[in-house]
Amino acid sequence: MRSKKNIILTTLSLTFLSCFTYIISQTKPGTETKIIQDTVKTGRPDILAIPTDSVFTDKGLKLKAYKKNAHASYYADRFNGKKTASGARFNNSKYTAAHKKLPFGTRIKVTNEANGKFVIVKVTDRGPFVKTRELDLSKRAFMEITKNKGAGAMKVTIETIVE
Repeated sequence: MRSKKNIILTTLSLTFLSCFTYIISQTKPGTETKIIQDTVKTGRPDILAIPTDSVFTDKGLKLKAYKKNAHASYYADRFNGKKTASGARFNNSKYTAAHKKLPFGTRIKVTNEANGKFVIVKVTDRGPFVKTRELDLSKRAFMEITKNKGAGAMKVTIETIVE
């Protein structure tokens, strides 16, 4: 009896495998998806586009030179959610800056002198409270224009936007 069960099971499994093999052999070759090479340049541009969620634009701006060879750094993550001198809550993922003298709400164009990349930020806080530094940028703004992601400071040119 046992041998008949083994024979029947073996026959059934072979039948299944042969049907499966036949179905697979009948599929068309070349049904794999083809990867089409994108013709768009994937490198980062020299002038960064401002995200659409930002209120800033870089077209048609009247710029007034403020300072060359200024040292800029960025806020530490521990300041997220804290109140700034202007009363707004600080967010390291927005385009904001701290400056010692410029009025709150002033929009400035900050250009990295090493690579020419720039970002437009809004002054919302006072600082930095280090004599050698002129500007504290939010981390997002700093990382957009820095040459080296591990750097903590860089030389920048500051231009105010005349409204």
